[in-house]
Amino acid sequence: MKLWSGRFESGTSQLMDLFNNSIQFDHRMYKEDLAGSLAHAKMLAKMGILTEDELKKLVLALKEIEAEIELGSFQFKIEDEDLHMAVEKQLTEKLGDLGKKIHTARSRNDQVALDFRLYVRRECRAIESLIRELMSVLLEHAAANTHVIMPGYTHLQKAQPVRLAYHLMAYFEMLKRDVSRFEDAFDRMDLSPIGSGALAGTSYESDRFMTAAELGFSGPSENAMDSVADRDFAVEFLSACAITMMHLSRLAEEFVIWSSGEFGFIEIGDAYATGSSIMPQKKNPDAAELIRGKTGRVYGDLMSLLTVMKGLPMAYNKDMQEDKEPVFDAGDTVKLCLKVFADMLRHTVFKPEPMLNQCKAGFLNATDLADYLVKKGMPFRDAHEVSGKLVAYAIKEKKILEALSLEAMQAVSDLIGEDVYDAIDIERCVENKKSYGSTSLASVQHMLKLGEEYLEV
Repeated sequence: MKLWSGRFESGTSQLMDLFNNSIQFDHRMYKEDLAGSLAHAKMLAKMGILTEDELKKLVLALKEIEAEIELGSFQFKIEDEDLHMAVEKQLTEKLGDLGKKIHTARSRNDQVALDFRLYVRRECRAIESLIRELMSVLLEHAAANTHVIMPGYTHLQKAQPVRLAYHLMAYFEMLKRDVSRFEDAFDRMDLSPIGSGALAGTSYESDRFMTAAELGFSGPSENAMDSVADRDFAVEFLSACAITMMHLSRLAEEFVIWSSGEFGFIEIGDAYATGSSIMPQKKNPDAAELIRGKTGRVYGDLMSLLTVMKGLPMAYNKDMQEDKEPVFDAGDTVKLCLKVFADMLRHTVFKPEPMLNQCKAGFLNATDLADYLVKKGMPFRDAHEVSGKLVAYAIKEKKILEALSLEAMQAVSDLIGEDVYDAIDIERCVENKKSYGSTSLASVQHMLKLGEEYLEV
């Protein structure tokens, strides 16, 4: 018999039970549900709705149910519809009428809103921790490779030389923003909805400030209708997940490219690569490719919930049962991808020689040649033209800029002197960058220091 069956003359069909229930996926919030019931029971006792003896019995029964769930002896049944009804039913079986009292001054609407908020808050903290772990590995590689020079790219075309550490710290900055997004989302969901009732509040004497404090919230939500209708916190969580996956996907794409024979910048460890069933020579960067692929899955989770919520009137609607699976899926996916990426990075070897060779072969010092001419008094646009002509000449002669003779360069501009070779030396090109946040050694070392301080907090 359903706990809400009083108004009905007949039961729901078996098909409706299958269609309507959420217990097959929402049972993962059992810790949050039991914590919410415990806090609510304490509040009911404070208000005199429960006696101290009744509270003790409820606390004991709730702890027994938690132990049963964790031991696997608690049966989640389709006919119980959802986690909340299953727990209440078990309380009633254990305590009789006392078990029925637990639902006083609350509704499933505010109960599920509470459980879901508590769950998403926990996921935020778990993901923040995993992002920091990946940042720590990035920082380790950056600190170990401050003198490694690699090509920087725009349009996937070689652009200017940079330090490998500088490139890695760019992703460190992305991940810092990801942590802040989860922190911001956490702060905005830091209000407790329990005690809001179905949508209008409750006529019982209650203390929502007490339950909020018991559950670690900064306070109760202000509007009961918004409390049960709001899923912004879940949408924000999914948005933060999607942006984090975008960043992981971008670095994964670089790993796929860098590990190719055409680049040869890195060697991904065997633990995170696979072979081919037909081509014996292959070593495929499958872990990086899967992270890149799973990004689309998390984007889909975000779009799914946005679509569910876009046309819902106040307050709770059954559509909102569709909020949990996208959140569960996105959280699981992001956590797994972060763990895999951190360990894949630990097993990755960077190769300085191919990186430096590509800097030299790709004329990445052409901008520095133009800057050299500007410092000699030539307007930048004219200097750009001269440098471009010398690059074209070097390509025709199948040489790098540094290998051109002084006479050949002076034939294009008489401002060029012997000191040009120092100006276009690849290592000097990197070190000569002076602006804040640049790729010079001092700048990168400052970034590393700030990174260490950030992770220590």
